Amino acid sequence: MNLIIDIGNTTTKVAIFDGEELIKHQILKQPSLSAIILFSKEHNISNSIISSVKQKDSICNELITHFNALFLTHKTEIPISTNYNTPETLGKDRLAGIVGANKEYPNKNILVIDAGSCITFDFFMDSTYCGGRISPGLQMRYDALHTFTNQLPQISISDTHFTLGKDTNSSIISGVQQGAIDEMDAVIDIFRKENKDSVVILCGGDYNFFDKHLKNSIFADPFIVLKGLNIILEFNAKK
Repeated sequence: MNLIIDIGNTTTKVAIFDGEELIKHQILKQPSLSAIILFSKEHNISNSIISSVKQKDSICNELITHFNALFLTHKTEIPISTNYNTPETLGKDRLAGIVGANKEYPNKNILVIDAGSCITFDFFMDSTYCGGRISPGLQMRYDALHTFTNQLPQISISDTHFTLGKDTNSSIISGVQQGAIDEMDAVIDIFRKENKDSVVILCGGDYNFFDKHLKNSIFADPFIVLKGLNIILEFNAKK
């Protein structure tokens, strides 16, 4: 059994794989050794991997020591080619998403969109990871409008969606949520126009919102990053 630990900006995702099969998963608000031991205690863990968007801290070190885990860095070998000028700054979750997508959809040009704290767009074309885009996520856009203005209210992601606002709150919701939808649709349109044999995969904490509102058809897979981390772990365990 493989233990996968993906430490993000706001939550930590943990999963157990038996080969390529996802057996169990959980989202933790705060990662801790005790919580992950509890999560994995009924399973015979043979290999583990940790990916973190943060600097390695005491919790990471505890997890590495206890599980003898592989800590994913830019020096870790992966089963795809990359063309990124600063691999040491590339988010490991972004790279894992592409690895997972390439396994699911081989020989395709791929766009992976991760709608989380940030919205990331990552491109895999001609069998190489080419780079991508980073923009603020939905809640970050709301927080910025409130923080950097004097009178705009604090708003959170809303299930009530407006394409045209009729008051301040609905105008903010329209600007943030419809603006992000339009941005995403535009990137997908350009990608598909330039890459006929292509696939678009959506993941991340806000994937459900975009899946409901995008005009483009996409494949929603909230586990694509976890799958990619498992593939990277298996790839290194065989060496």
